[in-house]
Amino acid sequence: MGKRVAVVVGGSVAGLACAHAVAGAGWDAVVLEKAAAAAAGGGTGAGLGLDAQSMETLARWIPGWGLDAATLPLAVDLNRATDSETKAARTLARDEDFNFRAAHWGDLHRRLHDALPASVAVLWGHQFLSFEVSDGDGERGVVATARVLRTGETVQVTGDLLVAADGCMSSIRRRFLPDLKLRYAGYCAWRGVFDFTRKESSDTVAGIRRAYPELGRCLYFDLAYKTHAVLYELPRSRLNWLWYINGPEPELTGSSVTMEASDAMVARMRDEAERVWCPELARLVRETARPFVNVIYDADPLPRLSWVAGRVALVGDAAHPTTPHGLRSTNMSVADARALGGCLARLEDSEPTPARALAEYEAARLPVAAAQVLHARRLGRLKQGLPVDGETEGFDARTATAEEALQLRQRSMPFFGGAPTADDHGGL
Repeated sequence: MGKRVAVVVGGSVAGLACAHAVAGAGWDAVVLEKAAAAAAGGGTGAGLGLDAQSMETLARWIPGWGLDAATLPLAVDLNRATDSETKAARTLARDEDFNFRAAHWGDLHRRLHDALPASVAVLWGHQFLSFEVSDGDGERGVVATARVLRTGETVQVTGDLLVAADGCMSSIRRRFLPDLKLRYAGYCAWRGVFDFTRKESSDTVAGIRRAYPELGRCLYFDLAYKTHAVLYELPRSRLNWLWYINGPEPELTGSSVTMEASDAMVARMRDEAERVWCPELARLVRETARPFVNVIYDADPLPRLSWVAGRVALVGDAAHPTTPHGLRSTNMSVADARALGGCLARLEDSEPTPARALAEYEAARLPVAAAQVLHARRLGRLKQGLPVDGETEGFDARTATAEEALQLRQRSMPFFGGAPTADDHGGL
């Protein structure tokens, strides 16, 4: 049998992480991605928080990762209550042993791409259309069809395994679970990255550092009445912020869960920020270029992660659409990739399909993903003041006790210290 091939649908962080992982298992990989090129590492983008397990895993694939300026520490997880009338803030819960790192999505994506081994081919500008799985146990049991966007022609890519890394709106998942629906969380997030390159001494930056003195090492959560905001520093003179606002589900077009905002929408949001938040945060929001809206969805935990006798596996947001409140999306994607690669590495040459490996992958990842998705859902509702656990009233940061506030901490997430996974030398 020749070298096995994984066809990875989706070239985002989850897809590139899987390409690294399957290459580490001795496979070739072909990645199909409709974007024309890899992320440049700049632009609006978004920030993300990486846990210690993800940092260790990424360091296997990216030379120097964690030892250079690509990340900043998030040593502290701090939840505060903001009084929208007086603008005063008080601490609700503080964790000084958080041990995450902050990164920019574009930076991580570019570094993952640049470090890909020669056994990985990324086909940019290729839009996935469909796939077929052959009957029997012969080699190259998967055929994926894609459209080359530049020319309009269709091409076929064959492999032994199809890895669906095509996001929360996954068309591959829909083929196996047609009745699974994304669940609107009840709120959207305004997001922005404020670039203060050569503006460190500006009044805006000086003010935000006075109001948030631990920027550069702290993940801030500010909770007001039935809303909350997130703020942390990114490498290369950038501040990442999010503001979650309860409301009816917007009407989306296409397959993206983000929306471009009209000038009128942005103006209303900025005016409301001045009413709700402290002047320093409101000013930062007002001066951020091109804020955008992220409509927040998740899905109930999936019943399985692999199909067709081990020929198709789901990873990343395709496997577990989640709200962002536990900082799980990217971290679960990296954990998926590591587990999948470890399981494939133990596959014997005599096994005609990767069915056993995918069964091991599913056993490792399914219970972890289910627990984390449901906890992230609960955490988001708590911070948005929405009812949880059958209660009629939601969490109120204005009146919460210290004991009640402990549930806001990130370390309440199941498997916070690290998820079970498969390494190159042993079991799960």
